[in-house]
Amino acid sequence: MTLPQTGAEALRAALSLLRAAGVPDATIDARRLLAHVMGVSPGRLTLVLPDLLPADVAGQYQRAVARRAARVPVAQITGRRAFYGREFLVTPDVLDPRPETEVLVAAALDLPFVRVLDLGTGTGCILLTLLAELPVASGVGADISDAALAVAGRNAGALGLGDRVALIRSDWGADVPGRFDLVVSNPPYIAAPEMAALEPEVRDHEPLFALTDGADGLTAYHRIAADLPHLLAPGGHVLCEIGPTQAAAVTAILAAAGLGGLRVLPDLDGRDRVVMGRAEG
Repeated sequence: MTLPQTGAEALRAALSLLRAAGVPDATIDARRLLAHVMGVSPGRLTLVLPDLLPADVAGQYQRAVARRAARVPVAQITGRRAFYGREFLVTPDVLDPRPETEVLVAAALDLPFVRVLDLGTGTGCILLTLLAELPVASGVGADISDAALAVAGRNAGALGLGDRVALIRSDWGADVPGRFDLVVSNPPYIAAPEMAALEPEVRDHEPLFALTDGADGLTAYHRIAADLPHLLAPGGHVLCEIGPTQAAAVTAILAAAGLGGLRVLPDLDGRDRVVMGRAEG
């Protein structure tokens, strides 16, 4: 019979298992998962570590740690991911929001816009953050995946933004009506030969169509650029997240589509991360 464990004892056992499995940042993940199953904020975890874990909580933690040892992303275990100061629902149907995408959001908030379109919206984290930060704005989130649109809809409802957002099924901008002051996108940009080198958390557990085009990683940018003439209002801006080696290629694609004012923005690590441009007028 297994003796009751304190939170501290369960945490030590989890750390041993995660480290043996080669999980990066094992300490951070073990603590996040324990805080999740105990129903406390990560900042309060140290205060409750001496407490005995109820049997059901201990079982939940063991199962969560086993999934993490199998390299399931933490966000898919907890079902949540923090992004730009807000919590977003995450499922295996959507890309896990990443800190580097906050660079795109911050840049967009420096631009004038009232109507915004997010192509390949996924969780809706980009679009919904922009709407939450700018209460006068409204927007459209487009995605080819019905499952992703359902996740974005739940996030919109949880953030109280359902009356300012429309979510539509569209193959990039093909079925999107109207024109927008701002078009944003974090498209699949990983080239097919790069997939094998990805961490298993990404390669094996996130939706393939949100990661790669199965080719050179540039297909989505060509599609977006082709749709911009009927999507961007005169003087409107487009911001696209890119892979660190794609700045020149994506800039050229947008330039060929008639965009001006092209700039490349770095992430916090100094890597090229966002290409932005402006429609004439």
